[in-house]
Amino acid sequence: MDDFNNEFKQSGFSKENNAKKFLVPFTASVLGAGLVVGLCFGVPGIKNQLMDSKEPSKFQTSTSSSEISKDLIDLVEYSNTSVTVAQKVSPSIVGIKIKYSISSVFGSSEAEATGSGIIFSEDGYIITNNHVVSTESSSSYYAIEEATSMTVTLYNDSTEYEAKIIGTDEYTDLAVIKIDASNLTPATFGNSDNVHVGEFAMAIGCPLGLGSTVTSGIISAVDRTVNDTSGAEYTCIQTDAAINSGNSGGALVNSNGEVIGINTLKLSGTGVEGMGFAIPINSTTEIIHQLIEYQTVKRPYIGISSVAVDEETAKKYNLPNGVYVYTVEKNSPAEKAGLQKGDVITKVEGTEVKSVNELNKEKNKYKIGDTIRLSVYRNSEENEISLHLEETPVEEETSATNQEIEDSLFNQNNKNNQQNSGSIFDFFNW
Repeated sequence: MDDFNNEFKQSGFSKENNAKKFLVPFTASVLGAGLVVGLCFGVPGIKNQLMDSKEPSKFQTSTSSSEISKDLIDLVEYSNTSVTVAQKVSPSIVGIKIKYSISSVFGSSEAEATGSGIIFSEDGYIITNNHVVSTESSSSYYAIEEATSMTVTLYNDSTEYEAKIIGTDEYTDLAVIKIDASNLTPATFGNSDNVHVGEFAMAIGCPLGLGSTVTSGIISAVDRTVNDTSGAEYTCIQTDAAINSGNSGGALVNSNGEVIGINTLKLSGTGVEGMGFAIPINSTTEIIHQLIEYQTVKRPYIGISSVAVDEETAKKYNLPNGVYVYTVEKNSPAEKAGLQKGDVITKVEGTEVKSVNELNKEKNKYKIGDTIRLSVYRNSEENEISLHLEETPVEEETSATNQEIEDSLFNQNNKNNQQNSGSIFDFFNW
C-alpha cells in the first residue's frame, strides 16, 4: 500500500493534488471577490450600498433612489452654506462711490468710480483699498484730481452717507474711511493663516455699481506673490470666485462667514479666467489700527535710496545680487550704522534680499527700536552691520533708478581708467 501511495504521489495524481485542483480556483475566487469588495469600500457610493443592502440580489449597477437622495442632500447643504454666509456677511459690506475731476487738453470733466468696503466697527469705520479712495494721478495727457466727494451705501439701504478718509497706506493698498452712523454690523474676522487650498470661498462686494453681489468658488492658492500695474508687490490669497471692477475693498470670506481677505486684484485678458487676489486679513489688522489711531502707518526705516542689482549689472560690474545703496540720508539709521554709498545689502538677518521690495518686506517684519543685522558687500568682502531701526519720517527712503546706478558705475569706471586705479570701488568712498 505504501508503494502504491508513493507511486500515486510521484505520478501527480494524489488526493492532495485533487484537492488542490478544487481549492486553488475556489480560493482565488474568494480572494478575488474580497479584493473587489475591498476596492469598492474605497468608493463612497458603493460602500454605502454594500453596507445598507441586506440581500446580495439587490446589488445593482444603476443608481438607487437612496443614492439620489444623498446627492441632493449634499447639494442642499452646500447651498445652505452659501445662503447662510451671504446673509451673515452682506450687512457688513458697503458700496463706495467717488466723484472726481479730470483735466486734459480737451478741458475739464467730472467722472465717477465705485468700490466696496468692509464695516470695521459699529460706529462707522470702514476698511477698503487705498486705490479705491486715492484718485490723484497724472500722465502727459490728463490729470486726475483729488476726489470732490465720497459716499457710502449700506446693505439694503439707498441712503448715501458722506464719507471722509481717516488714513491711507499705499504700501499695503489699505485705507480706512468713516461715515457718521451708528449700530452698524461689523464683519467678523477669521484667521487667514489657517486658509487651505481647495476650501470654500465667497467674494462679497458691489461690482460695477450694482449693489451687494456675492460670488463663490474655492481658495486656489495661498501666499501668492503678485504685482499691480504700478509694480507694487503683494502676497495674496488667490481665488476663482469672480471678482470684477468695483469689488476692490470687499470681503473674501470662508464657510463660517469670517473675513479672510480683502479683495484687491484680478487678472484679466484673453485666456485668463477666475484669477482674483485678496490681501490676507491677518496682515491688515495692525495697519488698520494704526490708520485709525495715527491716520498713518508708523514703520521702521533705514534711510537710503536704493536700487536692485540685477543679474546683468552684477555680472558687468562684478557685484553680488542685492540692493545697491545709492544715497545715505543724514542722521538716518543707515548713516549711524556706517552704511555708505555703493554698499550692496545682500541679507537682512540672514535672509537674502535681491530687490528693494524684498528689503522693505524683511525690514517691516521688525518694529521701531529693533536692531537688525545687515550683510553688506564692500571692497570685495561681505561684512555685517548692526542697524537700529527708527520711525520713518514724512519722506520715506526712495529707490534710485537703474539708469542712475548705471550712470554712477559707468562714470566711476571712466574715472578709474583715467587714474589707472584698476578698481571701481574708490568712487564709493569706502
